[in-house]
Amino acid sequence: MRVAHAVLGGAAGLVWLVLPGMTISTDVPVAISTDAPVAAAAPEDEETSGADLVLPLVVVGAVGALAGYAYLRRTRRARTRTTPGGTRITPPAPPLTELDEDSRTLLAEADTWIRTSREELSFAEARSGPAAVAPFARAVRDAESELSAAFRIRRQYDAGVPPDEPSRRHALAGIVGRCQEAGRRLDEEAAALDQLRALEGEIGEALTVAETRFRELTGRAVATGTTLADLAERYAPSATAPVTGYAEQAKDRLVFATTHLNRSRQAVDSGEAEGAVRQLRAAEGAIAQAAAFVDGIDRLAAELGAAAGMVASALTGAEAELSGVRGVLPTAGEWQQPADAGTGAMTGAVPDAGAGTGTGAVPDTGAGTRTGGGGTAEDARAGTGPGAGADAVPDAVPDTGAGTTRGGGGTAEDAGRATRWSRLPDAALLGVPVGELRSRVLHADTVLTSVRQELTGGRPYDPLDVLRRIVRVLAPVATGRAGVLPAAARLAAGSATAVADTFVTTHRGSVGADARTLLAAARELLDAASLTDLVRAHTLARQARELAEQDVRVHGNPVAGAAEHEQGAAGAVLGGILLGEDADGGPPPSFGGPHTRARRGLTSA
Repeated sequence: MRVAHAVLGGAAGLVWLVLPGMTISTDVPVAISTDAPVAAAAPEDEETSGADLVLPLVVVGAVGALAGYAYLRRTRRARTRTTPGGTRITPPAPPLTELDEDSRTLLAEADTWIRTSREELSFAEARSGPAAVAPFARAVRDAESELSAAFRIRRQYDAGVPPDEPSRRHALAGIVGRCQEAGRRLDEEAAALDQLRALEGEIGEALTVAETRFRELTGRAVATGTTLADLAERYAPSATAPVTGYAEQAKDRLVFATTHLNRSRQAVDSGEAEGAVRQLRAAEGAIAQAAAFVDGIDRLAAELGAAAGMVASALTGAEAELSGVRGVLPTAGEWQQPADAGTGAMTGAVPDAGAGTGTGAVPDTGAGTRTGGGGTAEDARAGTGPGAGADAVPDAVPDTGAGTTRGGGGTAEDAGRATRWSRLPDAALLGVPVGELRSRVLHADTVLTSVRQELTGGRPYDPLDVLRRIVRVLAPVATGRAGVLPAAARLAAGSATAVADTFVTTHRGSVGADARTLLAAARELLDAASLTDLVRAHTLARQARELAEQDVRVHGNPVAGAAEHEQGAAGAVLGGILLGEDADGGPPPSFGGPHTRARRGLTSA
C-alpha cells in the first residue's frame, strides 16, 4: 500500500507539472472587435514562468522521499521481526561434511604450529637458557593440552559418538574451538619470543648456535651409515625398515641448511637484517629435522639392543604366565557330570575365583543339599545341575553325586582345585568359556614355540618384532602386571610410536589429520598398565605411520626441477620447513599460531 501511495503521489505531481503547458494556446489569434471596449493589456509577468514549476517539483520530491523511507523502514522491520507474523532471515548452516573437513584441516594445522614452535624454542633455549624460555614452554604445553582434547573429541566423532547430527555439529565446533585456542595461546607469545631472540638486531649469536648444532649433526650423520650397516648385519631386514632412508634424508636437510646458513651470513654482511632472519629460520628448521632423522636411527639402535637383551626373559615370563592359565583348565573328561546333574546355567564358563576359599568349601545359601535329581541356583552357577556339559567348570568343588556337599565339607582334592581357580592370572578371564580359553592357550603355545625356534635357528631376527608377538599373544590370557612382559610391551609400543612421530614431524607439510589423530591416541596409551592397552598403542602407531606415508605419496613432489632437489627445497616443503606459497618454497614458519607463524616471510631476502 505504501508503494501504491507513492506511485499515486508521483502521478499527481506529474499532472500538476504538465497541466499549465497543456492550457497555453498556440493557434492564430482571433480578431477582436473594435466596437467593444478594450480591456487593459495584461502585464507580461502574468504569462507562465519557471517559478510556477517549483512547487510541483517540490511536492513530487517530498512524496518520493517519504515513500522510500517508508519502504526501507518496512523492510528492516520485516527482517528483524520475531513475532509469528514475520520471519527472521538467517544464513543456512553449512553441510556437515564441510564442517568435518574444516575440523580435519585445523587439526593438522594446529599440530604443525606446535611442532614448529617447539623446534624454534629449542634454539632460543640453547642461547638464552631454560629459565628465559619458561613462559614460552608453558604456552606450548597449554597448546598441546588443547590439541590433545581436540584429538580425543575427534576420535569419539570418528567412532560415531555422538550419533545425532546436532550433537555432531557441536562436537566439530568443539574441535575447531580447541584448535583455535591452541593457536591463540601461541600467537600471544610470539612477539615476546621475538624480543627475547632479538634476531633483527643481534643475529650473530643465533647464527653461531645454529652453525654449532649443524657441525655436530654433520658428524653424527656420517656415523649413521656405520650404525645402519651394523644393524643390518646383526638383525633381520625388518628391524631396520622403520628408518630406511633416514640417513639420506638427514643429509638432504643438511644440504638445505648449508645453503641457507650461507645466505644468512651474506645478508648480515650486506646489512639486510630481515633477509638474514628469514634465511636463519629456514636453516634452523632444516637442522631440527636432520636431528630428528639422526636421533631416530640412534634411538632404534638402542631399542633393538634393549629388546635383544629382553627377549629370553620375556619368553620365559610368557611361558610361566601361560602355564598358570593352563594349570586351571580341566583336562579331557574331568568333572564330567551325569545328564541330570543340574541346570547348567553357565555351561562352559570359567567360574568366579572368589568362590573358592582354599578349603574346598561351597557357600551355603540355604538351598539345602545337592542331589543328583535336583538343582538349586547354586547348582546352576556351578554348572553341576541338569544338562551340564562336559566342558562345564564347577565353582569350587565338583559334585560327584556321592553324597551331599555342605559349607563345611570338602576333600583335599577339592581344595586343590579351588586353589587353582583362585590363581587365575587375570580377573577378566572369569566368565570366559573354557573352550575359548583353551583355544587362546593353544594359540599362544603355537606362537611361543615358533618364537623359540626362531631364536635358536641361528639366523638374524627382529627383537622388537619378537617382543611384539610375545606380548600380543599373551594379552588375551594374562595381565602381565608384574615381571618383564609390561616392560617388553612398553618398549615395543614406544618404539613404534617414536617412529611414527618422527615421520610426521619430518613430513608435516603433507601429513593429514587422520594419521595425527591415531598417533595422539597411541601416545596416550603408552602409560597404560595392561598388556591389551599397550598392544593397542603399538597397533595405532603402526596405522598412523602407514596413513602418513600414504599422505606423502598422494601429495607428491611439491617442487619440480633438478636445482631445487640439489638444494633440498623439495624435502623442505614436504617437511614444513617452508610454507610452499612462493616459487622459492615460501617463507619459513616461526613460533606462533595462525596469525604469527609466517611473519618472518613478509619481507623477502
